[in-house]
Amino acid sequence: MTDTINYGIIGCGMMGQEHLRNIQLLADTRIAAIFDPDPAMKAAASAIAPGAEMYDSLDALLTRPGLDCLVIASPNRDHLGQLEHIAQGRPLPVLVEKPVFTSPSDRARLEAIRDGYGAPIWVAMEYRYMPPIAAFLGQAEAATGGLKMLAIREHRFPFLDKIGAWNRFNRNSGGTMVEKCCHFFDLMRLATGSEPVRVMASAGQAVNHLEERYGDETPDVWDNGFVIVDFHNGARAMLDLCMFAEGSRWQEEISATGPRGKIEALVPGPGRFWPANLGVPPVPQLILSPRNPKGPHVREIPVDPALLAAGDHNGATFFQHQKFAEVVRGDALPEVTLNDGMQAVLMGLAAQESALTGRAINLNLTAQSEPARAAG
Repeated sequence: MTDTINYGIIGCGMMGQEHLRNIQLLADTRIAAIFDPDPAMKAAASAIAPGAEMYDSLDALLTRPGLDCLVIASPNRDHLGQLEHIAQGRPLPVLVEKPVFTSPSDRARLEAIRDGYGAPIWVAMEYRYMPPIAAFLGQAEAATGGLKMLAIREHRFPFLDKIGAWNRFNRNSGGTMVEKCCHFFDLMRLATGSEPVRVMASAGQAVNHLEERYGDETPDVWDNGFVIVDFHNGARAMLDLCMFAEGSRWQEEISATGPRGKIEALVPGPGRFWPANLGVPPVPQLILSPRNPKGPHVREIPVDPALLAAGDHNGATFFQHQKFAEVVRGDALPEVTLNDGMQAVLMGLAAQESALTGRAINLNLTAQSEPARAAG
């Protein structure tokens, strides 16, 4: 590999374009090749990366010489099949968007890739790398004296419009608890340093997309829910999701509590959605609230405006790509492994099963190594 990393991009919808903009902020990188079957998305990607060569198929892109890595940002239903195709043809280092699969029947296929792929695979869990959440993860153990309870609230806007409305239907996305919430189940595993043993959920579709029609179908994705997760080490976590609450000041509110005290991260939504009449968007906060001496300590964690302008994830996509570039150069190992991505999806599938059946779902994921805590 030369000093410059040459990227091949698979899928250039909203998230693919965010990857393009953030890769271009890194030194010694080049968008060399792009594949997207949609003409509008291909044109948008070409405007962002005019020097990239456009391809009409994944097979054609994989024949391009000089590629150093791939980024998969296609619709959820395509991730696993594209990973399999790459594994059979040209197993380059890959950063693949979440979720890595969408159906319980796909698990064995993913495990085969995990156990046999010939290069590093990084699963894109951007929320880990949002600066306020990264600070939260790094300080949670010390601030709490040993995390016992974790609460995650995301109150946000509805699902955005995607090509072909693929994200409106569970069969394409894996369902809201997989598509949207695998981020939060990943954070739960990381913050607790443990694996889930039981999942209980109540969720459904109350407000969003009920008046939409695609052919003769109405969207079936859920827009709200509560999930409780018990972990192997005795910690417990809760998710509170509402996707018709875009009037909120904070999009994500995360708190961890233990015998020593409490720590919180408060994260605003994308700045482009903040009403102009309300002035400057809020700045993320980290709040430490020890039990003794009592009293919260509030610290703002501003994010570089250039990073905010490059995407909707509070700068996280840039920091993720910084670390993935180190993997491609052979200087590091993936921080978010294919196994991490699989465990988060299995938690999401369990939450959906619990909400549908009204039963607690027991899990046995501890056969895999317990997740490492974020470094503090």
